[in-house]
Amino acid sequence: MTQILHDSDRLPQGAVVATIGMFDGVHLGHATLLQALKEQAASRGLKSCAITFARHPQHVLRPGGDLRMLMPLEQRVAHLQAMGLDYVAVMDFTPELAAHTSLEFMHMMQQHWGVSALIVGYNHRFGHDRDATFATYVEHGRQLGIEVIKAPEYLGQYAPVSSTIVRGLISAGKVDDACNCMGRPYRLSGEVVHGFHNGRGIGFPTANVGNLDPLIILPHTGAYAVMVDVAGKRMQGMVNVGYRPTLDNGRKLSIEVNIFDFDDDIYGMPITLEFIKFLRLEFKMGSIEELRAQLTSDRERSIKILNNL
Repeated sequence: MTQILHDSDRLPQGAVVATIGMFDGVHLGHATLLQALKEQAASRGLKSCAITFARHPQHVLRPGGDLRMLMPLEQRVAHLQAMGLDYVAVMDFTPELAAHTSLEFMHMMQQHWGVSALIVGYNHRFGHDRDATFATYVEHGRQLGIEVIKAPEYLGQYAPVSSTIVRGLISAGKVDDACNCMGRPYRLSGEVVHGFHNGRGIGFPTANVGNLDPLIILPHTGAYAVMVDVAGKRMQGMVNVGYRPTLDNGRKLSIEVNIFDFDDDIYGMPITLEFIKFLRLEFKMGSIEELRAQLTSDRERSIKILNNL
């Protein structure tokens, strides 16, 4: 069972082998790093610890910026726990912490969580001195008594992979490529809220997904084949992310999912979409009949895609 640590927690000196990162998306590159962490810890008879931040440094240092995340903290921590680590340490990133040099940061990790060895991710940087290199960290480690180890580079079929790359794929609508980088489909969670109620009238009732985390990235506008988790069920569906131009519903972005062969009342329930495949861009059609025909085609294509999962 993975233990979650916070800023106020302490571990005995020399107790753990650690690595540090945001781990947004917990993608296949992260999985390579975390596997190396577990192996290094086991070889030394020590515990493994992944150190992450509750908030992305950019959200603290540049509030109001446009950086969007792949997953909220709770989901990120759950995925890190699923990696089989002994500890996940969640730090509160603050402007004061941002002012630390890499040497000061390594010393703090040593004092707080007993870090005796540090696995440094491929091309990863930490500390205020962003020009520090791996050789710099090794020298800091020599001064502090921390062994510094370079993590192996992820060399899988879809390398290179990074959180930035995955965000770019999702924002471009390339959700299947993002899935290949993450090792799982991109998930978006919210709550079923009242929408425009137009779908039922054309034979495609939809659940309007709202109350989304504003810091989580949205896929490019368009239609997608999705898997849907709601009301304790897992079902097939298709979703439109966009502005519904054919129905002239204004410029408010909506996320409306048509769940196949399902028409229960689910208003107010939590809902999660897994984006499997981009179907088409959103465009204004000439009539409701044309829209209905397009949705029928989208549904048939989605079923073929989802039946092959």
